[in-house]
Amino acid sequence: MLLTVSNLSKAFGDNQVLQNVSLTMYRGDKLGLVGANGVGKSTLIKIIVGEVEPDTGEVQQAPGIDLGYLPQVLATGETLTIGELLDQSLSRVRAVEQRLRALEKAMSAGGDTLDEIFVEYGQLSDEFERLHGYDIEHRTAAVFAGLAIDHLSHDRALASLSGGEKSRVGLAALLLRSPDLLLLDEPTNHLDFAALDWLEGFLAEFRGGILVVSHDRHFLNRTVQAIVEIEEHSREAKFYAGNYDFFSELKMQARARWIEEYQSQQEEIRELRRFIHSKARQVAHNRAPSDGDKLLYNFKGGRVDNAVARNVRSAEVRLRRLEEDPIPKPPQPLSINPDFDPARLVNRTPLAVSQVSHSFGGRPILDQITVPVGVQDRVVIIGPNGAGKSTLLKIMAGRLKPDSGDVTLAASTVIGYLDQEQEMLPKVGTLYEAYAADRVGDWEELKAELLRFGLFTYPDLHKPVAKLSVGQQRKLQLALLMAQHANVLLLDEPTNHISFDVLEEFEEALRSFQGAIVAISHDRRFIQRIGGQIWQLQDGHLIRYLGGWDEFRAKTTNIANM
Repeated sequence: MLLTVSNLSKAFGDNQVLQNVSLTMYRGDKLGLVGANGVGKSTLIKIIVGEVEPDTGEVQQAPGIDLGYLPQVLATGETLTIGELLDQSLSRVRAVEQRLRALEKAMSAGGDTLDEIFVEYGQLSDEFERLHGYDIEHRTAAVFAGLAIDHLSHDRALASLSGGEKSRVGLAALLLRSPDLLLLDEPTNHLDFAALDWLEGFLAEFRGGILVVSHDRHFLNRTVQAIVEIEEHSREAKFYAGNYDFFSELKMQARARWIEEYQSQQEEIRELRRFIHSKARQVAHNRAPSDGDKLLYNFKGGRVDNAVARNVRSAEVRLRRLEEDPIPKPPQPLSINPDFDPARLVNRTPLAVSQVSHSFGGRPILDQITVPVGVQDRVVIIGPNGAGKSTLLKIMAGRLKPDSGDVTLAASTVIGYLDQEQEMLPKVGTLYEAYAADRVGDWEELKAELLRFGLFTYPDLHKPVAKLSVGQQRKLQLALLMAQHANVLLLDEPTNHISFDVLEEFEEALRSFQGAIVAISHDRRFIQRIGGQIWQLQDGHLIRYLGGWDEFRAKTTNIANM
């Protein structure tokens, strides 16, 4: 046993982030920790490493365990260099190596304690091998190359690195340390596709335990054996044995059972109401009795009436129980402008970018970009941080004026824009007020719109937008997007900040959408499911892969291997 978490609960003020969370990990276990933003995934990791105190519950670690933690943001000293960080991470392997050299000298000297020396030497040799001490220099070079940071000099100060470089250096140092248990909080942030492939292969071969927080479904499929989900409403943890695809299948099956059980209960309620309100009476016969038959008629009729009354009372009791504790109505599947007919567009090119250039601080990031967007095009824009992806999308959405060039919209084009930083959400007012601001309809109509997809509960509607979690704000953005009835969607990192169940539904809605989609994404699962073209922004220029993801991967992999 490496780790036991028992009945952990944690709240920050009125916000309950964890509730009676328990899990146990053994050597070799590889678990993915998932859930909507704000449900306490990072908090759980910080409690395990001792950075945060739980309100209740406890964490027990195996004696002598080496626990390695990678936070989302690496905190380092101002003067610490890459080499010094590596020395800190490799201190255990260096100490073991020094002790082995000392034992070798002791063995050559002989003496009465040789047996004890041989035992200790054997134990430390095993540990040195587990820590990859015999090939640590080669391994260091391989890890730095795999994470695309081998160009960085080891005497560089960490403070001089970009956020992405700093994150990758921290990950490299942690992997080289080979701890017993890796705790990774969003390790795929700041990694390009090649580095992601490398990391997945490395972790698949890692012999220790792994507990990883990740929103990358492809990464979870390749690296973990089980999923721990922190449920958004109860804040409790639920265990699913299997990778992400297995977890997703079980969630879909649960959703199908919910719909089936709801429909079955609704049918039973309808039948009970029909029976109770029918006022039909079962009688022994339909003709009026003769004088001689009255006694027998009253006797039989009374028994029938009593039986019917008992049945009605039994039906009323059953109906009351069902109505007091009904199965909640399943939310409708997400949909985006389902009535849109592409044939109604007056132009086969609803949006066109022409000779667009833009700079920031004198640094050109877009250089003479010219590209059309067709009626039903599917496009994903990729490129490193700072390449200008969000800038291009803002210009296409009319949110930013380019230095030169222009964007032309057809007369019938309606843009739906999802920004990454949630800058377009109001800073004041409630969730309901933010949704109703530009909508036509009364409280009942707009409330029903907000609740029908299951994105929110009734109490959420009265929460101030400023107090919503990042995940809830993202869901508000999705609700606003669906209410726009757009025929061209511009989406900046649409898979960020939402739970997997909402994400899967949103992707299905996008796949059913009949208009054009241009999205920025680094999510390989999203890119493959949406399909269509890949636009790669590189040094201010746009490289188009009309064959999509397969063409992009084939060509870029061949270039990397040259």
